Parts: sequence; structure tokens; C-alpha cells
Amino acid sequence: MSAGATGVGSLPGGDAREAAKTATGSFEDFPYLPELPARGPGADMIGRSTGLLVDMYAHVEPSGWRISDRPGRDTRRARSWLGEDLDALEEFTQGYTGRLKVQAVGPWTLAAALELHGGEAMLQDAGACRDLAGSLAEGLREHLADVRRRIPGADVVLQLDEPSLTAVLLGRVRSASGYRTYRAVDRQVVEGTLRDVFAVHDGEVIVHSCAPEVPFGLLRRAGATGVSFDFSLLTEREDDAIGEAVEGGTKLFAGVVQGTDGPLSDPGGSVMGVRKLWRRLGLAPGTLAESVVVTPSCGLAGASPAYARAVQAHCVRAARSLADNPE
Repeated sequence: MSAGATGVGSLPGGDAREAAKTATGSFEDFPYLPELPARGPGADMIGRSTGLLVDMYAHVEPSGWRISDRPGRDTRRARSWLGEDLDALEEFTQGYTGRLKVQAVGPWTLAAALELHGGEAMLQDAGACRDLAGSLAEGLREHLADVRRRIPGADVVLQLDEPSLTAVLLGRVRSASGYRTYRAVDRQVVEGTLRDVFAVHDGEVIVHSCAPEVPFGLLRRAGATGVSFDFSLLTEREDDAIGEAVEGGTKLFAGVVQGTDGPLSDPGGSVMGVRKLWRRLGLAPGTLAESVVVTPSCGLAGASPAYARAVQAHCVRAARSLADNPE
């Protein structure tokens, strides 16, 4: 059984129906709910995820998203766009059965991006981080229930985007002034918070980061069933962690095709690095297709519509090549 291919999340343009048609048409076996950040604040990944929060709100300031006391125009816009995207996805998945992926920003990237009233990141306040994670978990539970109601045949996969996770762990997130960085958050606290948020979903939970140094071991211990990453950023230093993850049953969502316009190699060439990694780790080639899902390296919001469609078709062909010729 081939694990196949899917998208990361964002697409260019602002037409929800067109995006849903592309995401379901390109990935017939593993569609996803597209995000269209070009529509403006509230359609971006941070704004969209603040719209999911329960009893917590945010609005746009010139510096970014800031916590509010009550829901305002920005919250309403984020929720309205998500509703529009879900309506479009529902239309194009009538009678669909199989895996379907939805994405939201994870608690730590959200804490690094959202500002408290004074302008500093929520990340600097441990209590605020706890409240945020609890609110996000509640919102995700409602969102997942809504998706299952709309598309009853779907086996929902939850993807949490955590591009800032490594910076949070290493104390590299910059303060509002930019002159200092926030203290690194204790690994146990990071792991425990992720575990609590992952627990809202009893299906597959994958974590996506297109930053370097993805903490594979920590994510696996927290209960992630898959890790989605930019394959070009891997170094041999991560070999052991990846080998352990694969042997422990973690799926790798390997981002092997660049997300912005450029030449596409042949599909077999795109997954050559994955085959080499398998050989280097001494893993059985037969396990490749069931352990690896092929994706673009990151979201496609910065691509042209034609390239976005081409990349997604390319990922499907690359996954087939991996399944047919694992050696």
C-alpha cells in the first residue's frame, strides 16, 4: 500500500472553489483543505488559526496579530473564510472515502507569533502559553468534528504547522524590539503541551516544519504519527533520529519539490534523495512507499497557479515512482 502524495496547505489565488477543485483533483487519494493567504489578514496561517481559538481573540496591528478582549472584524473575517473553504471542499468531496488533511498552526508557533496587549510575544508568558494551547485544543476539537460532519467518509488527518518550534526550543525567537531573544522553553514543557494538543484527535496527527533542525525525536515522543519537512534541509546529523522515527512507525512527509516556480526534474529524480537516505539508514526498500508521503517542500502560496498545479501532479508521479522502484 503506497502512502502516496498530498499538499502542504497553501495555494496561490483567492478563489475557494478553484482551490478545492485543485486540491481534490490533484490528490484523489489524499486531498487537503487549501489555505489562500493572498486574500489578506485572516486568511494567512496565523490569522486563520486565531479564528479557531475558543474564548480567545486576536486582531491585526501593524506589527502582526495581537490578542484582543473580544471578537472583532479580523476574527469574523478569518472564520468566514474558513467556512467558505470548508463549503468548497465539501462540494468537491461528495461521497469521498479515504484520508483527508486539514491544517492549523501549532501552539508554539502561535505563541511565538501572537502578541500580548503590550506587544511582546505570548511566548514570554508561561501562563499565556498554557491558556493559548487549551483554547487551540478546544477549537481544533470543534473544527475536526465539523469536518467529519461535512465529509463523513473522510479519515481526517490533522497537520499542525510548527515552523518556529526549533527557534522556541533553542531560544532564537526575537523580541518585539528585535534586540533580544526570548528564553528557550524547556523541552519537557514543549513536549507536554504538544502531547495535550495532539490528544484532541484520535486519528493521524502530523507536524509540519519547513525550517532546519526539525526535532524528530521530540515530536515522536509527543505522539505525532508523522513529520512533514523540507527534505533539502536535512543533514546527516539527523540520520539517527529519522531512522528511529521510521522504525517506530512514524510517517515521513518528505517535501521534495520546491514551492516556488522553477524547473521540475523528472519525478523519479525528485525522490532520488529519499532512496539514498533509505540506503544510508540500512532500511528495507520495501518499506519506503508505506513510510513516505511525497509533498512540496512548503506551501505553494508564492507560486504561480500553473506551477502550483504542475507541482502537485509531479508529487503524485514521484510517489508512484517511489512505490514502483524503491531501490
